[in-house]
Amino acid sequence: MYRLVLPLALIVAAPVCAQVKLGIVDLQKAILGTAEIKKAQSDLEAKFKPRQDAAAKLDRELQSIQQQLQTMAGKLTPQAEADLQAQGARKQRDLQRLTEDLQADVDRERNDILQKAGRQMTEVLKKLAESKGLDVVLDRATTLYAKDALEVTTDAIAAYDAAHPAK
Repeated sequence: MYRLVLPLALIVAAPVCAQVKLGIVDLQKAILGTAEIKKAQSDLEAKFKPRQDAAAKLDRELQSIQQQLQTMAGKLTPQAEADLQAQGARKQRDLQRLTEDLQADVDRERNDILQKAGRQMTEVLKKLAESKGLDVVLDRATTLYAKDALEVTTDAIAAYDAAHPAK
């Protein structure tokens, strides 16, 4: 007697196909569209405005010195010209330091804010996916094509704003 042994895959011949529900989010747009980030942006601008104004003032002073050197060329004593050039060089160094420090401070604070918002948006998207019955949420930036009907960016912004109101 011979037994015919069939592989389990042949016995369970009915294919099992689960339908996966997808959502697409433009993560950058979602984060930048939140009320919290918009407020943080205006707060950053206000916080760093005095330093930006100081940099603009230094730049105007430097331009004035350069203008004086051009218009007074040949009319200044060698000492007066050297003094103006030294003053211009000092202002140039001060301006460069100020703008580099300002940019570093702005970048650091902006990155901290965006990282925090990114973590919070991830949590909001998980909850949004669960509430909408989505199995997967993909970022539009890494998706070649998706139907507009799959878009959940606006929903993500609204859910984020509800969970994390701007203070």
